[in-house]
Amino acid sequence: MTVRIEGIPVIETARLRLRGPRAADFPAVRDFLASERAAGVGGPYSTHVAWRAFGHLTGHWVLRGYSMFILADRASDRPLGMSGPWFPETWPEPEIGWTLWDPAAEGTGLAFEGAQAARAWAYETLGWTTAISLISEDNPRSQALARRMGCTPEAGFHRFDGGETARIWRHPGPNSLARGAQ
Repeated sequence: MTVRIEGIPVIETARLRLRGPRAADFPAVRDFLASERAAGVGGPYSTHVAWRAFGHLTGHWVLRGYSMFILADRASDRPLGMSGPWFPETWPEPEIGWTLWDPAAEGTGLAFEGAQAARAWAYETLGWTTAISLISEDNPRSQALARRMGCTPEAGFHRFDGGETARIWRHPGPNSLARGAQ
């Protein structure tokens, strides 16, 4: 039996549908997290850890009322990655995160499109007045996306579990975006 969490909004952009996670999305998550491409998020990971991470993503909707959206191709609904508001208990501040699972989606602007839509939703719907993104020092693609979104680098953040150090990237606030600063 598959149960869907009620109340997760769907946001559509020119090429994407940002929606809640589904069990059918797990193979895309698993394959990404098992690959060397997952190094920017601490991987590669086993299927067991990938399943736990997917559960964390899904449970965040229940516990916080928001989470990462699945970035799905608007035409086919194929899962390409995720982006959205994120605030695990040990994070220093609310985050806008993103990850592309499908290597064919890299370099196409889809991460930017999804992250912009997710950030706008966090500011407009959740009422956030600020947001950060935590980005590994070894992840130049995410750093470039953060710059493109108008973020500025700040201090480092060392994860509680002894994991890697990430840099805090500060997003422009909603008032800056309303004035056209992107």
